[in-house]
Amino acid sequence: MPVETDTELRNVLEQKTVAVVGCSSTPGKDAHEIPKYLQAQGYEIVPVNPTADEVLGRPTYDSLSAVEEDIDIVDVFRPSAEVAGIVDEALERDDVAVIWLQLGIHDDEAVDRAETAGLRVVQDRCMKPEHRRLIGSA
Repeated sequence: MPVETDTELRNVLEQKTVAVVGCSSTPGKDAHEIPKYLQAQGYEIVPVNPTADEVLGRPTYDSLSAVEEDIDIVDVFRPSAEVAGIVDEALERDDVAVIWLQLGIHDDEAVDRAETAGLRVVQDRCMKPEHRRLIGSA
């Protein structure tokens, strides 16, 4: 189901394990700085990046399917054209509760499939300002 209200967003942000698909090892990039912020706020960040060995002090996974630990939120920093495949991988798992598509990332058909399967979806929003706005930062 779509996450639309502040109460729903707060509930999503209470989840603590975030697989960041497209997590970058390059400081200064949003796909590095936002997971770094979330990690500093107490979130467990699971980087998914097939071109890096480690990001934010954590070993990376080549794909969402390869992630061994349980995941609450899949945070997507990949082009919209890749969302369908990422959602497919998330739907193959039984631990994912939320798909979060960062600013500018859209795929209505993939979102519909995720919602139909019972996942909550946040689309075209950034976790960092939403966290700051609703929960506060250290």
